[in-house]
Amino acid sequence: MDAGSLSRLAACAEAAGASSAPLLDAAARGRRAAGSSTVVLVEGMSDRSALITLATRRGRDLHREDVFVVPMGGATNIGHFLDLFGPAGFGVQLAGLCDQREEPGFRRALDRAGLDGPGFFVCVADLEDELIRALGEAAVLELIEAAGELGSFRTFTRQPFQRSRPRSQQLRRFTGTRSGRKIRYGQLLAAALDLGRVPAPLDRLLAAV
Repeated sequence: MDAGSLSRLAACAEAAGASSAPLLDAAARGRRAAGSSTVVLVEGMSDRSALITLATRRGRDLHREDVFVVPMGGATNIGHFLDLFGPAGFGVQLAGLCDQREEPGFRRALDRAGLDGPGFFVCVADLEDELIRALGEAAVLELIEAAGELGSFRTFTRQPFQRSRPRSQQLRRFTGTRSGRKIRYGQLLAAALDLGRVPAPLDRLLAAV
C-alpha cells in the first residue's frame, strides 16, 4: 500500500472516531520488519482501550512485544486493513475481535484475503455486553455512580425507548453512547473485571497474541 492509500485509510478511521496513530505505528513497524509483529484488528477505540487495560493487568506491555491493537473505525473497513497487513501486504501475524452482527462480513473478508481466521474472535453481542455480563449489573451501576454519571443514567432510562428494556440492555446502551463515553467505559469495565472471569473472546484473543 502506497503512502496515499495509507493516508486515506487513516482518514477513514479518524472520520469514524478512531485514532489513526495505532494504524500508522503498526504500518511503520511492518515496513521496517515485515512479519515480525502482530496486529490486532478491532472495531473501535473502546475495544482497544479494554484490550490494552486487560493486557496491562496481566503484566503485559503489548507495544514492547510488538503487538499493535489497531482500531479500524468500524467493522466494514476490515477488507482494507487485511489488504495492508495480510499476506498481500506486510504479512504480519493477524488477530482480531468483532461484534456478533459483524461476523459474516469479517469471515468473508478473511476468506478473500486467504486467511482462515483462527486468531479472530466474536463478542456476543459486543464487547460492552461481554464485560457487563462478566461484571454483573450491580457492579456496573457502582462504576457508573463512581464515574459521577448515575444521574445521567437514570435520566437515560426514563427515555420512552429505554423504559421497557431489561437493565442489562440499558447499561450496554448507556456505556456505548457517545465515542468518549464508550472509550471511557471500555477502560473502566476492563479495569474492574475479575481476572478469573475475563470473557472468553477477550481471554482467547490475548492468549493468541
